[in-house]
Amino acid sequence: MDWVGLSLVSAFLLAASDALAKRAVHENNEYLVAWFRLIFTLPVLLPVFIIIPWPQLDRNFYFAFFIALPIELITVVLYIKALKLSPMSLTVPFLALTPVFLIVVSYLLLGEKVSAAGAAGIGLIALGSYLLNADGIKKSLLEPIRAIGRERGSLYMIGVAMLYSITSSMGKMAIEHSSPLFFGSLYFIAINIAFIPIALFMGRGHMQSFFSERKYRGLIVPGLLYGLMILAHMSAMKLTRVAYMVSVKRTSLLMGVLFGYFMFREGNLRGRFFGAALMFAGFVLIVVSG
Repeated sequence: MDWVGLSLVSAFLLAASDALAKRAVHENNEYLVAWFRLIFTLPVLLPVFIIIPWPQLDRNFYFAFFIALPIELITVVLYIKALKLSPMSLTVPFLALTPVFLIVVSYLLLGEKVSAAGAAGIGLIALGSYLLNADGIKKSLLEPIRAIGRERGSLYMIGVAMLYSITSSMGKMAIEHSSPLFFGSLYFIAINIAFIPIALFMGRGHMQSFFSERKYRGLIVPGLLYGLMILAHMSAMKLTRVAYMVSVKRTSLLMGVLFGYFMFREGNLRGRFFGAALMFAGFVLIVVSG
């Protein structure tokens, strides 16, 4: 499978995992939900890590790995805080900035250049995903931007988008100096371990009910899907420029809207058509240029 197919598979698996985890987030402590979705990636990642050949590692791999790991943990915490402090409609649209940041960040860190058509495609996907997620705001589609000054959650999500561009670039570097499956499995096994003290501290008041009522069971399938997403994501990253791959993966936001409509009867599917059309146009430009 080529990078486009792998990126779309990654997007679908992420959207499905997010949709299935949505109910758990609303009903439980968000740190415990994030932790257990990570834990349930292990039945996918551990066998891969054990079975695959281990590559010869160099200093570039270790540099990228140990730069990305703490930043990844920061993004998890900031993402959770952003959703807790501010409405999703004022925060999630800013995830569209990650591919835009990557145009510059991947060039500075990896020397990757995107074509003019590729940059235009990235811009269309970013604008389309912004409109897709900002749609339905009563005041204006510009409300997320206007809310930046008063909503800390919006600022946190902009920070998440920027940090994702760094972790994606460092991930690509680590993959180039190891292998996609080795890095992907090792990286998220390490994130699992590193997130334990954060989850135990931030979820300490909800731990007893979470276990006694077996609320973690609702995160088994989302976790397994997330683990498969990681493998598809890393494999796609190896095959193309990181800005292109992440842009195509952002179609998960469009897939998430469809999951929301069919699973939760979330409305206004027709009103989001323009954002979806822009994302599709951007997708075509990136595929042609990539």
